[in-house]
Amino acid sequence: MNPSSALILSAAALALLSVLLAFNSQLLFTPPTIPGSQDLLTNADILPVPGALGPESLAFDPNGDGPYTGVADGRILKWEPGADGISGGRWVDFAVTSSQRKDCVRPFAPEMEHICGRPLGLRFDKKTGDLYVADAYLGLHVVGRTGGSSTPLVKEVDGQSLLFTNDMDIDEDEDAIYFTDTSTKFQRRQFIASVVSGDRTGRLMKYDRSTKEVTVLIQGIAFANGVALSKDGSFVLVAETSTGRVLRYWLKGPEAGNHTTFAVVPGFPDNIRRNSRGQFWVALHAKKGVLAHLLVSNPWLGKTLLKLPFNFKQLHHLLVGKPHASAIKLGEDGEVVEVLEDIEGKSLKFISEVEEHEGKLWIGSVLMPFLGVYKLP
Repeated sequence: MNPSSALILSAAALALLSVLLAFNSQLLFTPPTIPGSQDLLTNADILPVPGALGPESLAFDPNGDGPYTGVADGRILKWEPGADGISGGRWVDFAVTSSQRKDCVRPFAPEMEHICGRPLGLRFDKKTGDLYVADAYLGLHVVGRTGGSSTPLVKEVDGQSLLFTNDMDIDEDEDAIYFTDTSTKFQRRQFIASVVSGDRTGRLMKYDRSTKEVTVLIQGIAFANGVALSKDGSFVLVAETSTGRVLRYWLKGPEAGNHTTFAVVPGFPDNIRRNSRGQFWVALHAKKGVLAHLLVSNPWLGKTLLKLPFNFKQLHHLLVGKPHASAIKLGEDGEVVEVLEDIEGKSLKFISEVEEHEGKLWIGSVLMPFLGVYKLP
């Protein structure tokens, strides 16, 4: 495209966006409804994370202790509960993925994430008690059961450094870890740019713990995100955030090596976590409204938006609308079993993970300074 055409297109996009914003902001920024949704997450208890931000992923160790969570300043914290499991407890430092901690003192400093680390997906190996960490900037790491400094396992693939390691699941029987690299172009602090620009460089990969080899299973994913193995180990799911799809990659059976769409959810899926019955909780960062559909479906419009003088909060608001929280439980065949929400964002918003543990849903958020705990009926 020549410069004059690009300029005309950008001007047209700006004019269209201005008209839309002026026409009906209520329509644009009100998240759509989900049939059968229950507005119950407003009843969740709030568990603050003092002095920290963004408890994105949650994991319990083989003894059931925790949860453990990674926060924006690069630390991994462990919850030591009080008498009733919530009140009276405290967070303690457990591990770090970077040894360069001198200047990692602010709860939220995106410009320091590549130095301090940004732990995202967490998973325990239930046989060894080791904690595996997908650090957005530093790759795949592991830390022993006593915590401390982690050990890097995978920092690059095919000679290229991992830019946005996101989530993982562990197949202990096959001695393998399935993990995602969200993008080969954008880092975590540029996640909005990755979504609206039409980037499709995300990958699902397999790390063989015995041979230390990495195999790319799926490439060309539009924002590769959450990962979860099926209960029988026959397939692994991966969230394609930009499109709202959950993809299924077959590991065993006649379709082994192929992938298909497992489910389509009405928003931006983040992490996926399997419960004890083999069902999957999918956390939506947000539902996808009119403007989000327009931006994601038209990368030229999204790229134009990135050139305009909007800060992160403004761009995020344009993409997700009014704050809210949505979690969808899928069956083993991809059918919607249950939808739980905080429609008005009264208690929870922008959730990143739903971990079902001992009759409760532990709910993380990559942006909030707290997590939620919802007691199942």
